[in-house]
Amino acid sequence: MTTDASVPNPQVPREARRRRTFAVISHPDAGKSTLTEALLLHARAITSAGATHGKAGRSGTVSDWMEMEKARGISVTSAAIQFEYHDAVINLVDTPGHADFSEDTFRVLSAVDAAVMLVDAAKGLEPQTMKLFAVCKQRGLPVITVINKWDRPGDTPLALMDEIQTRTGLLPTPLNWPVGEAGDLRGVLDRRSGDFLRYTRTAGGATVAESVRLDAADAAKEEGPAWASAVEESDLLDAESQNHDSELFLDGQTTPVLFCAAVANFGVQQLLDTLVEFAPPAEARIDIDGNPRKVTSPFSGFVFKVQSGMNSAHRDHVAFVRVCSGEFRRGMIVTHAATGRPFATKYAQQLFGKERTVTDQAWPGDIVGLVNASALRVGDSIFEDERVEFPPLPLFSPEHFRAIRPVDSSKHKQFRRGIDQLDHEGVIQVMRSEVRGEQAPVLGAVGPMQFEVVEDRMVHDFHADIRMEALPYQVARKTDKESALVLAGTRQVEVFTRSDGTLLALFSTPWRLQAIAKENPKLVLIDIANATADDFM
Repeated sequence: MTTDASVPNPQVPREARRRRTFAVISHPDAGKSTLTEALLLHARAITSAGATHGKAGRSGTVSDWMEMEKARGISVTSAAIQFEYHDAVINLVDTPGHADFSEDTFRVLSAVDAAVMLVDAAKGLEPQTMKLFAVCKQRGLPVITVINKWDRPGDTPLALMDEIQTRTGLLPTPLNWPVGEAGDLRGVLDRRSGDFLRYTRTAGGATVAESVRLDAADAAKEEGPAWASAVEESDLLDAESQNHDSELFLDGQTTPVLFCAAVANFGVQQLLDTLVEFAPPAEARIDIDGNPRKVTSPFSGFVFKVQSGMNSAHRDHVAFVRVCSGEFRRGMIVTHAATGRPFATKYAQQLFGKERTVTDQAWPGDIVGLVNASALRVGDSIFEDERVEFPPLPLFSPEHFRAIRPVDSSKHKQFRRGIDQLDHEGVIQVMRSEVRGEQAPVLGAVGPMQFEVVEDRMVHDFHADIRMEALPYQVARKTDKESALVLAGTRQVEVFTRSDGTLLALFSTPWRLQAIAKENPKLVLIDIANATADDFM
């Protein structure tokens, strides 16, 4: 049975209201992947939580599925996970924590409606956390703050509240408050009800830690001075009007705060409840012309990620599509905004980390994996019936450069296919020049760890060993043909053509760039994109 896209589907607004689509952002080692596992555990989406550092008897995490991620205990690529919790559908997009993968994180933040900012209780707001918070602020994403690792020594809760307010400009409005100092977590004071939530430890935090709710009188008897201190500090917050207000939260003026210990599954249930109750559902998204695309409009979506190698049995690749409006139906014919060409969405899947299952329907806020939609690239828009195009995703300015060659020249076909695929996914920027020849591309990266991902993927996904040579360049600028002719004979400068046709001039140092620009004021030398690596590193 076919559906007339011009007739609004009454299910769309109801399903959109059920969606909560968010990303978890943090500095490396703040516990992001551990928190993701704990959320899945409490939502009963998994039965046992994994660990990023492989304790005995615990499996690897759902979101960190690449071998490199398992070995290092860090996230190097984003992962989409969908699960249900009560009557809500949660779309959680895990993000790489390391600054070298900021471009991937930026793409993820373009596809979500809210963010959970994870803060280490001992370290406070670290540099990468602040960089990512700035992106959330720029995009108008409401932020829920989670103070993690309260089961270990750390700063005082009031000091952390002061730091959040001073450095982010958001007024922290704690929903719960720790009972017991950092390193001696007894439970939390639920500030709305006044009750005490006492937690029961579980072996290794691999299973749900059940909580016991006590009223204030029983909590005072049981916890004594620790409870009295928590109540006193909560009263101070009341006096400063640091209480949750949904309107101010959605307007980006406040941030709800929760205290937890993700590795032990303490406080995770409250985070899920907070997301369902306070995080915004899928709503109208702004198109390239600045107009809101209502969720009830015919189907539209945009690609924020392309990934291959998720299924070792098949050499397919998956385009991650954020559904922005309307109903997605597997097999529907959609139009690719960049080319105007139609294609059928025959192979559509719901994502759960590396695992994928066929999905027949999806709604605004959902993430759909389109398998082998080879024409789709990061930033592309697709639609049914009513044309729409969403703002493109910028490329960051690369600051690290490597010349790359196959170790075995007889495997040049696998080498070329691998480089083209990684370029297509946006893992790396690929550049070529007449001087170096077609067989010796140059890779540009925001951070050096991206080259490690390239090497790992080339060996394991494409069976092509490579060797890379560091090039002595630090700065890239977009240029034109006339300027390229002048620069071609200039010392400590090299001109390349990026795979999208952009001419890039690479300079040995920022000072060399300044000197050349001063000597030749008519040269075209402009930043590659409005968002650059400097904004995130």
